[in-house]
Amino acid sequence: MDLRTFETKFHHHIPTLQQARACYAVLVPLVSLPEGLSLLYEVRAADLHHHAGEICFPGGKMERGETTIQCALRETEEELGISSRDIEIIGALDFLYLRSDALMYPILAKVSPSALQNIRCHPAEVDRTLLIPVKELISHPPEFYRYPLQPIVDDHFPYEKVHASPDYSWQKGQMEVPVYEDLPYPLWGLTARITYWLLHMVTQ
Repeated sequence: MDLRTFETKFHHHIPTLQQARACYAVLVPLVSLPEGLSLLYEVRAADLHHHAGEICFPGGKMERGETTIQCALRETEEELGISSRDIEIIGALDFLYLRSDALMYPILAKVSPSALQNIRCHPAEVDRTLLIPVKELISHPPEFYRYPLQPIVDDHFPYEKVHASPDYSWQKGQMEVPVYEDLPYPLWGLTARITYWLLHMVTQ
């Protein structure tokens, strides 16, 4: 192994989450309506294995060779039938780390109001869509709830080999869960985090 190997390997390397198991992208759709600017959400189908019946943005797992924008547009068309021709990308928002060792990339976009008339929800994934006015989300900020992340290390860990005491103080953490209340539909968790941070950025 020589220096040239390292130079070749990392010259064009694009940094990401180390040992990431997957990457996901979602579209964060803004729609300008006569009554004001709104965010477009979807309600997940009730019989899904994960997050059934929860509110979310259209999106999913990135395929090999796909960019974040390509993924968000593809998933939006598959889930809601909205063509990329009716979507104007505004820009990328801050990405999120998922505890499943994955990254989530939210893509902010403007959706043509006329596209709402042609929405076709994929029945296996989406129950219906939901428009929530931005002014309502700003005037009703979320409550934040927290729970601890406690490391659980079994007796097989080789404390002696790493010169550590069996009562080693493993680092603990906490998870913050925003919950929007008094809305037409419960908005919480990851989607609420994206929503809150987006509106926080434009109002500060």
